[in-house]
Amino acid sequence: MIVYVVWGSTYLGIRIVVEEMPPLVGMGTRFVAAGLLLGGLLALRGVDLRVSRAQLAGAAVLGLLLPFLGNGMVAIGEEMGTPSGVAALLVAAVPLFVTVYRIASGDRPRTWSVLGVLLGFGGLAWLVLGGRDQGDVPVAGALIVLMASGFWAFGSWVQPRLTLPENPFVLAVHEMWTGGVLMITVGLVRGEHYAPLEYDGRTWLAWAYLVVIGSTLAFSAYVWVLSNAPIGLVSTYAYVNPVVAVFLGWLILEEAITSAVITGGLVIVASVAIVITVERPRRPADERELDPV
Repeated sequence: MIVYVVWGSTYLGIRIVVEEMPPLVGMGTRFVAAGLLLGGLLALRGVDLRVSRAQLAGAAVLGLLLPFLGNGMVAIGEEMGTPSGVAALLVAAVPLFVTVYRIASGDRPRTWSVLGVLLGFGGLAWLVLGGRDQGDVPVAGALIVLMASGFWAFGSWVQPRLTLPENPFVLAVHEMWTGGVLMITVGLVRGEHYAPLEYDGRTWLAWAYLVVIGSTLAFSAYVWVLSNAPIGLVSTYAYVNPVVAVFLGWLILEEAITSAVITGGLVIVASVAIVITVERPRRPADERELDPV
């Protein structure tokens, strides 16, 4: 439930933060702070945070794919004007990308899964291109968010294949701080100007929400679920988050809910539902597996 609801609200938080903070440094400090906070809480509970070099390398790969290339690129896309609700709908394509990775790796998904993917990408195209005359979706920003969706899907797909810390919360700590450091480094190299004294209370409140609720709580919950449940079941968050994000964007930021958002969004959510329903394991033994959708 945390991943379902809270993550839908993080798109709104990101949109508010990037109005003043630079996207990569802003999100990088978010994940470093969250990693330190979660690490401190675990240390107080006596959890050993030490990991092997191989495990740290695996966590760093996920830090690159999920916090950096996933979340960081969403922030860039939203800074470029992509509405928070539209960003959430684009990220809802994660299960569709996972199916594409399955095909590329030699797996053979069911026919309905392939049809669901084709339908979903049609919905994505309509969401981005169909709304151009309504002025609500900048194509460049939307494409960056869509790329973020692809990276996030790859990170989720590849996680069971990496050498990682056994404790999922220890994994979350190292994944967040490594991803955060990467974001800060790249952000500074690309010339982002970080001036914390210039940001108002609204920006810092949204940033703090992302640190405590969006990262320390929800991101840790996602890593735990990803380590303990089939990816097909985990992926169901993808058609709940957009509903929350679109509603909050409309309610708080007065983001327009256009015909392109409604039509494209419904097609995307329907396609994701098809893929996840068709690919969900039916046997009890399969339910314990972490094979991708």
